[in-house]
Amino acid sequence: MKTSEYSYVLPKELIAQEPIEPRDSSRLMTVNRENSEIEHHIFTNLTDYLDPGDLLIVNNSKVIAARLYGKRIPSGGQIELLLIRQLREGEWEVLAKPGNRLKKGAKFIVGEGEATVQGQVLLSTNLGTRIIKFESEKALQNALKRHGQVPLPPYIQKPLSAPERYQTVYAKVDGSAAAPTAGLHFTETLLEEIEKKGVQIVFLTLHVGLGTFQPVRTDNPAEHNIGVEYFSFPEESAKLIKDAKKSEKRIVCVGTTALRALEQVAITCGIGENQQNLEALTQCQGWTDLFILPGFKFKLTDALITNFHLPESTLLMLVASFAGKELAEKAYTAAIDERYRFYSFGDAMMIT
Repeated sequence: MKTSEYSYVLPKELIAQEPIEPRDSSRLMTVNRENSEIEHHIFTNLTDYLDPGDLLIVNNSKVIAARLYGKRIPSGGQIELLLIRQLREGEWEVLAKPGNRLKKGAKFIVGEGEATVQGQVLLSTNLGTRIIKFESEKALQNALKRHGQVPLPPYIQKPLSAPERYQTVYAKVDGSAAAPTAGLHFTETLLEEIEKKGVQIVFLTLHVGLGTFQPVRTDNPAEHNIGVEYFSFPEESAKLIKDAKKSEKRIVCVGTTALRALEQVAITCGIGENQQNLEALTQCQGWTDLFILPGFKFKLTDALITNFHLPESTLLMLVASFAGKELAEKAYTAAIDERYRFYSFGDAMMIT
């Protein structure tokens, strides 16, 4: 298997530069793994493809305003930091620009006015990130609150007039460097309609980190380092999933982050194929570097709602693993032919 096998040519004008209004008016492609049929709908039609008793698994992580600007000390050179994950009090892993000016020992100040914080680079990682020690976690949080900016993906060139549009309506737990974008299609009204149909909304948390921004740079995808992300899975969700599985109801993951978190939970709890050891499913939390490639055995996920992803990305490889590579290619070709909108603010597909 080669990374180049997951390449495709996307017309630049199909990269969505802004979210559609209202959220649930985006398009929805349905992809059936049993008969390979592909159909085209609107996201508000989603309830037609959910059955009473199904569970909708959503990632309630919230994007933090994690981008800060500042200056190097003492030169005054401009810098940009994107906070990826907290390691401990006052210590963070970050993406830094310009990286060649922020080597081990470099000092800086970020923020403005009274909401500033100083820091120092402790080391560089093999992922190209920096480990930063800030003078005070409290001062850092004050600078983020006053001057932090929500980080948008680099392929979005247009400024976002309403930052809340890069959050899901159910975002609750601060911690992500990027939005779990499949969830951006849901409105409060649509969620209410889904629940009225007898579908329960089940929450878990995965703080989206560096892996979202990093392309696969190795010829062999298995050699790619996806990085680690924090996940948390509550006992209430474990009980709902066990009951649904026993009743032969579907587990529908909203987004690749929800799917990766859920499948990591299955691994952590020792769940086997065909729900072997299902009773062991319980609350858990920790760090995951789960990279799903073709051949992966899905333990809990029955269906996936997801956006259309970048060529040669870990997310596209996950979709190909779940749908099957040939069907995934067929779906992406249809999406381009039908002029679907791609990436974070784009349209969605549901793979059943």
